[in-house]
Amino acid sequence: MASPLPPAILLMGPTASGKTAVALALADRFPVALISVDSAQVYRDMDIGTAKPDAATLARHPHRLIDLISPEESYSAARFRADALAAMADISASGRVPLLVGGTMLYFRALIQGLAELPPADAAVRAALDAEAAERGWPALHAELALCDPGTAARLAPRDGQRIQRALEVFRVSGRPLSDWHAQTTGIPLPWRLLSLGLRADDRSELHARIARRFDAMLLAGLEEELTRLRARYTLSVDLPSMRSVGYRQVWEAQDGLIPRQEMRDRGIYATRQLAKRQMTWLSNSFACETFDCLAPDLIDRIARRTEAFLADQARC
Repeated sequence: MASPLPPAILLMGPTASGKTAVALALADRFPVALISVDSAQVYRDMDIGTAKPDAATLARHPHRLIDLISPEESYSAARFRADALAAMADISASGRVPLLVGGTMLYFRALIQGLAELPPADAAVRAALDAEAAERGWPALHAELALCDPGTAARLAPRDGQRIQRALEVFRVSGRPLSDWHAQTTGIPLPWRLLSLGLRADDRSELHARIARRFDAMLLAGLEEELTRLRARYTLSVDLPSMRSVGYRQVWEAQDGLIPRQEMRDRGIYATRQLAKRQMTWLSNSFACETFDCLAPDLIDRIARRTEAFLADQARC
């Protein structure tokens, strides 16, 4: 008897781990349809710095949940969950298998575990936090967050003002860390039979080398020119979520003389390495998934075999 639950595959891992290459290889071999789990690829016209698949790739294997909104707008985990569930249902109804691929671990958690009922926004507390950030800087507030909510602080960059502000706001309003609230998610299982796959990096130095090569390739491909076009086309500020994305922030700061131009590359690479470190922390601590070394020469074949077994089991259920 067939399983009452349709199959779905989750493929997660740090930046530069080769997720897209694996996903495309699976799409060439199996009846899957791709859904992006990337908080930066949702923005239109942000192509180079987000490592968005090129037009030829998207023509061969369309991705859901990319190019959704303007860089002037914001996107949330709640909206992602709603959009992803709708895309998964549509794909399953067509007889294919949803394959969700990306590195935004908060989105994966929101999808799998649901979302907590958090305290509502408090305008006065937010205004106070904005004033403190203007005086002391977001890294100082990140250090404060590490004292009251170390779990959340470990997953956030020291300059991620939007998320630091929300975490501190929740703590000041409720007296409880955001991580405690998240632990109270509904946990209602998704109506899909999941295969959760994670890419890990057993040799961190090689992952770091990959990150450096990829950032250099983005610069050669015109990342600086892309940001110049974005700033001309849209009304942007460095504090918008889109412009806080790794790479764009460092180029913006160099363009505006906030950092020496010769430091832009090193800062961009360092920020990307820190992002990868946080993503691997999420992968280790927050998900029950089968992991594969992203540096293994037979990575794609190993994951293809696991996928084939999963889909064969589904057919036998």
